[in-house]
Amino acid sequence: MHIDWWTLALQTVNVVILIWILARFFFRPVADLLAKRREEASRLIADADAARDEGEVLRADAARQRAEIDAQRDRLLAEARKAADTEKASLLAAVAGELEQHRKNATLAIERERAVMQREVLDHASELSVVIARRLLMRLPAYAGFSAFLDGLAAELSKLPAGARNNLAEADREHPLHVVTATALDDTQAARLQDVLDAALGGSVPMELSCDPALIAGLEIRGRNVIVRNNWQSDLAQIRKELGR
Repeated sequence: MHIDWWTLALQTVNVVILIWILARFFFRPVADLLAKRREEASRLIADADAARDEGEVLRADAARQRAEIDAQRDRLLAEARKAADTEKASLLAAVAGELEQHRKNATLAIERERAVMQREVLDHASELSVVIARRLLMRLPAYAGFSAFLDGLAAELSKLPAGARNNLAEADREHPLHVVTATALDDTQAARLQDVLDAALGGSVPMELSCDPALIAGLEIRGRNVIVRNNWQSDLAQIRKELGR
């Protein structure tokens, strides 16, 4: 095998020159371009990382704001619900109070009407009783009614305490007993009345007679501090009082 050293040397020089030319005019610009591209890529990556970090911050801030908004909404809803419950309770209490007041007013009105009706019934019953009493009295003989009430008067005088009887017995001519009758008495009836008073009070007691048809029937003795009643007006008043209870 024959080697041409000149050819080999020329080819080697050619290769070296080619490598130098490539390194000078191709590899270095390419390397610079690649470096620039790498630097730009790094910058873009850094910008992307910064944008990503900023996005994370914004996302976290948005999440925080959303949480705050949700919390504020829940708080406002709770306050609104509480206010509504308070207003509802207040309205219910007001309505209940008005209903209770209406019930009380209605009850009072019913009681007043009932009281008025009772008074009207009692007044009517009293008037009717007076009419009935007068009609019954008209059917009785005059002496019979007087005798019955005179006996009743004697019984009432006997029931009086000793102090009350002594008070009536102290009557004198300047201060006689005032005896009121429903009808005028004749002399005989007046004498019988005097006898009953003297017997009940233990002595002669001066009396002064007067007539009051409002008694309907019976008598009434009026002393200084004592009044003794035995007449239909008093009996009817007592009956009406009991009915009123």
